[in-house]
Amino acid sequence: MTVVALMADPPRPGLVLSELAETSPLSETEAADLYAAMLKDSMVAVSRSGGDLLVNYRSEDLLPEAYREEDGTAEAAVRTLAADALDDPSEARFEVQVGSSVSARAGNTMMHLLRDEDVRTAAVVRGDAPFFTRSKIDSMAMKLRTNEVVLGPSTAGRSYVAGFSDPIDFSEAFTTPEVETLTARANDAGHNVAFLEMQPTVRTGVDLLTLVPAIRARWQADRIVPGYTAEFVVETGLNVVEEDGEPTLVRDEE
Repeated sequence: MTVVALMADPPRPGLVLSELAETSPLSETEAADLYAAMLKDSMVAVSRSGGDLLVNYRSEDLLPEAYREEDGTAEAAVRTLAADALDDPSEARFEVQVGSSVSARAGNTMMHLLRDEDVRTAAVVRGDAPFFTRSKIDSMAMKLRTNEVVLGPSTAGRSYVAGFSDPIDFSEAFTTPEVETLTARANDAGHNVAFLEMQPTVRTGVDLLTLVPAIRARWQADRIVPGYTAEFVVETGLNVVEEDGEPTLVRDEE
């Protein structure tokens, strides 16, 4: 089975999706609520797939000082999300992240799994791509049978998932543009690279212009949606309309 490491921060206002709050109608608290919803959808997707869920959380001492709380509460926060999302929370494994940057933390986790634990395949997910569903996870696992690296490209050069059957040089590997940088590192290691279909990630107000209509369209068509994220979109009253010839994010009460 592929071990899917979900990189998770405690959903605290201002700490998570701060740029989204600055560039959309959402407040910092609402942005944190959306982050929590997307994390829970990611947990559900992994639990329903053929993968094993590893929730890789940042400890208090790795958070910016302004957002630190009592020791242990970061772990408690992500465990609470798992308890809400999963039928059997004991399915999830929890481990603290190690490293001073995203690249370092993701790389340390992948190296630990692939080399120290002899896991055959492992993947790192940010948890901000709610359409990364069970079928996509299983597709990634299949591609990892014949490719050392499998990447899920997203908007703005991001990656919503990076899967590995053999390590790369992870130093600064997740810097912008992630999908290109990761591919270059894979090439340097002599690895084959495969790609999944593009999926949106949500970090800015512009990203919501893609997410919100996709959620509402699938809901209206009675198709599968990421449940927690869809519930947030509907309950928050987010819609995209045309204003001055441009798609614009609004709220129902406006």
